[in-house]
Amino acid sequence: MNDQGMTMKRIKLGEICEVVSGSTPKTSVAEYWDGDINWITPAELTDETYIIEESQRKITQSAVQKTGLRSFPKGTVILSSRAPIGKVAIAGKEMYCNQGFKNLICSDRIDNKYLYWYLKGHTEYLNSLGRGATFKELSKSIVENIEILLPDLDEQIHCSNILKKCWDLISVQKKQIELYDKLIKSRFVEMFGVPTKNEKGFELLTVGDVVDFQGGAQPDKKFFEYEKTADNIRLIQIRDYKTDAYITYIPKSMAKRFCEVDDIMIGRYGPPIFQILKGIEGSYNVALMKAIPKKGNKEFIRHFLQQDCLLEYLEGLSQRTAGQAGIDMPMLKAYPLPYPPIDMQEMFAAFAKEVDILKSTAHQSLKKLQTLQKSLMQQYFT
Repeated sequence: MNDQGMTMKRIKLGEICEVVSGSTPKTSVAEYWDGDINWITPAELTDETYIIEESQRKITQSAVQKTGLRSFPKGTVILSSRAPIGKVAIAGKEMYCNQGFKNLICSDRIDNKYLYWYLKGHTEYLNSLGRGATFKELSKSIVENIEILLPDLDEQIHCSNILKKCWDLISVQKKQIELYDKLIKSRFVEMFGVPTKNEKGFELLTVGDVVDFQGGAQPDKKFFEYEKTADNIRLIQIRDYKTDAYITYIPKSMAKRFCEVDDIMIGRYGPPIFQILKGIEGSYNVALMKAIPKKGNKEFIRHFLQQDCLLEYLEGLSQRTAGQAGIDMPMLKAYPLPYPPIDMQEMFAAFAKEVDILKSTAHQSLKKLQTLQKSLMQQYFT
């Protein structure tokens, strides 16, 4: 019995689920592809995926008949078993998948939504079970032998319903934040037009005329530290703008590039390239650069650099180069920048600041809901 008073017992997944794998029809056989039958890959699952009903790629009836593919039914819990391990979803209809999954067809002893949340709450544990020299993978036998805590069916359904309601609230907050970002973008275009067109006839400069870019730096990894001290400083990496799970420090004596919370930071490499970031103070690494305004309002410049037309331009350039996708700096600096009067820039900045206050409130609510969800998972599943 856990601290919620639920009667719990440990049981192996292989005793309550049938574990099935997928496979890939030969990509060289044209008749197997571009049909109307769903066939999914791990890359299609995100942290937001709950019910999945459509796949990006489709296979044909010929692929099913000639290769012996096995489908899994609606309601199956889909678990990615490699690249990456631990992504999870529920099949909204019958479908097929590639070999990157170990899928769980639930018996009547376990609620599929309960299993979804249970697996979602144990991503780190699932990754620890991965085996393999080239890349880590969960085998069918490993998945079958995973033990989970299983309450009575009514209690499972109760737990999954509560977690789904919490997830719905989290989704609402995330959508609200997205709407705030869209509002600022719309206001920018309303005031200044599309940068590539310069419909309002502003003075035409280039990005390099208005902005300096300062690349990051870092010492060898052997100097990395993972506890805060009086003698070190946070080393900021691109991933740190999404999670605090990998906080790293370096000696202050080795820090060469510094940023403040409100500086315009840019992710140099991708995918996706050219992420515009802010919110952390410290020393930034080689995957980041800082945009330093030479003239004009910082918020105007920040949001100009976030315009879709500029991102599409840079992505198009990066796709023509070999190796890791990055920013073509000479072409970025040469990009045209219609430069509006400073009073218009400041008017926009005031608007953006007001929206940012609302966004900050939404972010705080989101963080509280995510903490609540984590707490509920700990209560239900440990």
